[in-house]
Amino acid sequence: MKRVAIILMALVCCASISQAKEKQSSPNGKVKVEFDVVDGIPQYAITYKGKDVIKPSRLGLELINDYSLLDNFKLKKAKKSSFDETWTPVWGESSTIRNNYNELEVQLEQIVPDKPKKEARRYVTIRFRVYNDGVGFRYEFPDQENLTYFTVKEEHTEFAMTGDHTAYWIPGDYDTQEYDYVVSRLSEIGSIFDTAYTGNASQTAFSKTGVQTSLQLKTDEGLYINIHEAALVDYSCMHLNLDDKNFVFRSWLTPDARGNKGYLQAPCKSPWRTVMVSDDACDILASNLILNLNEPCAFEDTSWIKPIKYVGVWWEMITGKSTWAYTDLPSVQIDKTDYSKAKPNGRHGANNENVKRYIDFAAEHGFDQVLVEGWNVGWEDWSGKTKDYVFDFVTPYPDFDIEKLNKYAHSKGVRLMMHHETSGSTRNYERHMPAAFELMKKYGYNSIKSGYVGDILPRGEHHYGQWSNNHYLYAITEAAKHHIMVNAHEAVRPTGLCRTYPNLIGNESARGTEHQAFTGSHPHHTTILPFTRLQGGPMDYTPGIFVMDMSKINPENGSYCNTTICNQLALYVTMYSPLQMAADLPEHYEKYMDAFQFIKDVAVDWDESHYLAAEPGDYIVVARKEKGSDNWFVGGVTDENEREMEVNFDFLDKNIRYVATIYADGKNADYATKPDSYQIKTGLVTSKTKLEIKMARGGGFAISLRPATDADKKLKNLK
Repeated sequence: MKRVAIILMALVCCASISQAKEKQSSPNGKVKVEFDVVDGIPQYAITYKGKDVIKPSRLGLELINDYSLLDNFKLKKAKKSSFDETWTPVWGESSTIRNNYNELEVQLEQIVPDKPKKEARRYVTIRFRVYNDGVGFRYEFPDQENLTYFTVKEEHTEFAMTGDHTAYWIPGDYDTQEYDYVVSRLSEIGSIFDTAYTGNASQTAFSKTGVQTSLQLKTDEGLYINIHEAALVDYSCMHLNLDDKNFVFRSWLTPDARGNKGYLQAPCKSPWRTVMVSDDACDILASNLILNLNEPCAFEDTSWIKPIKYVGVWWEMITGKSTWAYTDLPSVQIDKTDYSKAKPNGRHGANNENVKRYIDFAAEHGFDQVLVEGWNVGWEDWSGKTKDYVFDFVTPYPDFDIEKLNKYAHSKGVRLMMHHETSGSTRNYERHMPAAFELMKKYGYNSIKSGYVGDILPRGEHHYGQWSNNHYLYAITEAAKHHIMVNAHEAVRPTGLCRTYPNLIGNESARGTEHQAFTGSHPHHTTILPFTRLQGGPMDYTPGIFVMDMSKINPENGSYCNTTICNQLALYVTMYSPLQMAADLPEHYEKYMDAFQFIKDVAVDWDESHYLAAEPGDYIVVARKEKGSDNWFVGGVTDENEREMEVNFDFLDKNIRYVATIYADGKNADYATKPDSYQIKTGLVTSKTKLEIKMARGGGFAISLRPATDADKKLKNLK
């Protein structure tokens, strides 16, 4: 009897350590989530096809001046449900998106020690949505008496890895994402920090093993795992801090000027924490998990939101050929109302004649808009070092006639695109927004490129903290009231909010083409970005560079663009965006008009997208069908390695023959020695066609396809 009693006591003790586990599976049963409360601590785990993806990992938040939401929990209630819908994006990689998941909602009760019973109970809900391609989960704080206003010291969400995976990562900087990607084992991240990022305090602000999301991983067993977040609203952006001995990532939120990570008031919720998983890299690229976890479109009327293909007075400033500023004098020495007394520097890019040249080029070749940077006063001292916040976003330089140039553009069927560089002063921008948007409305602007270069003001705030994130969303919603589309540069990395606010037509938020004119980017960069940065939304990458040697534009610029012309063409397909720029100078395109034809032809909005082949850091091949037409476009890019790729055209309509125009690297093409070598071939293909196409080092290929007509009878089949 004594032995039986001991066994019963042991069973009771075990039961008190771990409550009954709650489980939920994806609709196809391949992805599974398991939730448990162990010793009062919530934890979860994820498997894919029976293989561990995330080992048991802790959940919770640490609070300031209050008992933290980390332990003393018990499972109060669990609910399961399913959801299946198909929704139509305003623009996107496909004309419809399926949102199908199984949900697990766990309601937790926390008993705070040493408090009267009435004041001790607090409640947190953790909601899991399990998709065929991954999992999203978030914290929810219902309306309650004992948890109303609270300050987050840190979120302690864990992602426990199963081994020393290969990671495709950039440093966990609070203020920039403009880094070339590093490919390494998890165990190597710390040593790479020591050698590559020493001396930059912002990059190592919290850890030498800290990385940014979206983080792409690959296991030795061939699983592709992606960690990110969705619906980042009124919360700080999440980075990941790695315990490189145990291979456990922990969330690390961006702090504010006081070091706090967030200010919340119940009822409220966190962004979704997301984990994508597949044994096929193409599934990661094709995933809509981030978009699906965002709220539906907030606007009833979206007719004013249109994809854009544009050129701009921009690359010439980036390369140093011309300047943003009208004069070399500091603006503190200039009466802002009388810039006409200032001596022009002779290199100002946004002058009337130069802007007209771009307008004429855009009109001749069918582009929608012309971006003009440096049109407004203040660039002589835009950082405010000698004078506070000189930008007012309404006052043009003397050589930029805003009324006449807009009339000229509209007469040619082209719009100008507004540029607002805030110099990081969010309050100053908000103060001037009403007048700036009214000016845009007056002259017929419908889109804006905003910038946040420099330290965020108020001082001490970071680009990805709760304060700044609220500002970016405010700018988007205020712009929407004026039917203005937004392309925000240097803002927080996207988390799918473009579903809810589709006037957020693009972002930079990563190392874009401009860095090719600064220090260059590794050829593998554009084979990683679609796995990482583009998971949350489209990027204004500004491709289309045809002259790679910057010294040919500006003799003082010794930089070099590490790519080929055909790689640049392919980016219009592989780097999805409804906002695409032909970034090079008009005179450069005029030297390569046969290759430029692809940029003119390629669509910016799609009915279908098919990822044909992919391996992060190595190569990507994508086929997309133009929205509302039977035309298709294919793009393929590679890293620094030469490759031969088989393209299977089985995505085409089986009843149609197509005319294919292939833009491929030339026989002697090489990103370092012969980037402008290419060949163009035209012929007939069908859904049964398979072609071998060679990509040079740092190269690629682009294909346009249209249904054949009687006029194409003489064309030969491509083999």
